[in-house]
Amino acid sequence: MHKFKLYPFYQILLALLGISVPCLCAQAICPVCTVIVGVGIGLSRWLGVDDSVTGLWIGAFTASLIAWTIVWLNKINIRFYGRKILITLFYYAIIILPLYYINIMGLPDNKLWGLDKLLLGIILGSLAFLISILWYNHLKRKNNGKSHFHGEKILIPTVVLMILSAIFYYLTK
Repeated sequence: MHKFKLYPFYQILLALLGISVPCLCAQAICPVCTVIVGVGIGLSRWLGVDDSVTGLWIGAFTASLIAWTIVWLNKINIRFYGRKILITLFYYAIIILPLYYINIMGLPDNKLWGLDKLLLGIILGSLAFLISILWYNHLKRKNNGKSHFHGEKILIPTVVLMILSAIFYYLTK
């Protein structure tokens, strides 16, 4: 496992995202959820947690950014064929490719179930975040379009990610 180092590329990317995130906030995904996911990424690396756990949070963060971008493009009426696929590929490429090229991802001794731990975490974290948001929307729809309690939209994806993090922490310990 490698310690995460903020290379200039990531510093610039994070600065741009910090500036653009308020503009993208079209309430597809709660902004607080995305901040929690971002904090989870930094905290897990700082604590030296296994890459599979860190990947869960990176994947959730990426899924959140994809959803925000798609909703924002809808809001400003920018539509073109294949935009959801292109946006998804773009975000995963700008996250995964640099990690691979700076030797944080793709190391032969950093695998779980035959996949790179970070990549596995990114895939599962993205899916878990997406499923938890769909689950929240389903629960809200069943409750006449209202949340069951204040903060439910934040709590569901966060708890799902925390449970998965605990599972992977103990699997890789």
